[in-house]
Amino acid sequence: MEICTVGGFEEVGKNMTAVKVDEDVFIFDVGLHLPAVIELQGSENPKQQDRSEKDLRRVGAIPNDRILDKLGWKDKVRAIIISHAHLDHLGGIPYIAYRYPEAEIIGTPFTISVLKSILRDDKLQIKNKIRIVNTNSTNIIKGKSGSYKLDFIHITHSTLQCSFPALHTKKGIFFYGLDLKFDNYPTLGNPPNYKKMRELGRKGINVLIVDALYSRTEKKPGGEMVAKHLLEEAFSKARNKTSALFITTFSSHIERLNNIVEFGRKTNRKIIFLGRSLNKYVNSAIEVKLCPFRKKIILLKYRNQINSFLKKVEKDRKKYLIVCTGHQAEENSILDRITRGETPFKFRPGDNLIFSSSVIPTTPNILARERMDKRLRKQGVKIQTDVHVHGHGSREDLRDFIEMLKPKHIIPSHGSIELISPMIELAKEFGYKMGETSHLTSNGQTFKF
Repeated sequence: MEICTVGGFEEVGKNMTAVKVDEDVFIFDVGLHLPAVIELQGSENPKQQDRSEKDLRRVGAIPNDRILDKLGWKDKVRAIIISHAHLDHLGGIPYIAYRYPEAEIIGTPFTISVLKSILRDDKLQIKNKIRIVNTNSTNIIKGKSGSYKLDFIHITHSTLQCSFPALHTKKGIFFYGLDLKFDNYPTLGNPPNYKKMRELGRKGINVLIVDALYSRTEKKPGGEMVAKHLLEEAFSKARNKTSALFITTFSSHIERLNNIVEFGRKTNRKIIFLGRSLNKYVNSAIEVKLCPFRKKIILLKYRNQINSFLKKVEKDRKKYLIVCTGHQAEENSILDRITRGETPFKFRPGDNLIFSSSVIPTTPNILARERMDKRLRKQGVKIQTDVHVHGHGSREDLRDFIEMLKPKHIIPSHGSIELISPMIELAKEFGYKMGETSHLTSNGQTFKF
């Protein structure tokens, strides 16, 4: 078994790993590096559909998969397997899938729906065969060197139908553990499939790629039930019934949006979702029949619709609860435009804004949010921040993961070297040795097991 750690081993984003067994190669995830995309949008390419593969490669927004050409793996790729629907895991597929015309793209119904929505919105096409599979399913992939079994194991995270793909080969099982979170009491959907993980652990896992983003943090992340309580408290603090009420969160977090709608209905305000990104993910949830709140909201997508509606909000601010994009202060997002005075709606002193999110820990995001928060405070807006629990497991989750899977080899991923290297120290607790059975790597490196 050979593994190439293509992307996501030096940064948060552009996740991509390639696995080779004999004459067959399998790609796991092809993600975007979102800070680089935001930088590109803010410069010479303000429109998403104006992105080109060349531009994205130039700014380092997609994985440098050309390493597979140098390795002689490119023409042996049989499948591109997507773990879940976040852009840092699937956002690069529209730009590089053409390089692997014989590779089918495999993902869960929600994941594939989001991918197809991206292709439609950005006016892009791919010719690859697409296969939709369910979580907790076992599937067969045919290669030149035989057939391979592929498990899609259900895991909780912060979007719908997330999975741990596990590839069974004659060289052992390759387990792709991105992204990791153990929520035993989700408010939408089922808890993780621990039974299947333990079963594969007993069978024997050769290599584990693991989400080590929070491997330095001992405190367990709260489950979505905790976030639900935080939301309830945040709504209770937004008491002024004559002021505007806005809330922003991750567009892909359907479970969080469902809880926002639940508490939002108790305010007796009409609930309006604004923005292309929210529209994309909510419509995908509706398409796969996993959107409990579909009849309780109004979705607006286009700028002229949004501006026309914001005129109504300006005149009658107590009537609406606005759910919108912009929690990372992304340039040209709805919140960004409102705070800059570029829409018919203007915040006034006493208006309420809830950030049901955390700032993604990259310098551009941190600085952008600091600037936005400063503008909001100057306008007299009552801000509530970090009404949120994140979707990545801490050291305690990672300990449980290792105990269940008992892999021969561990490769930490999903962050900079500084963020993921504590996983190597944690692995020592279980007898793993750096350079022998635990491996700290960088983008573009190859291993033979």
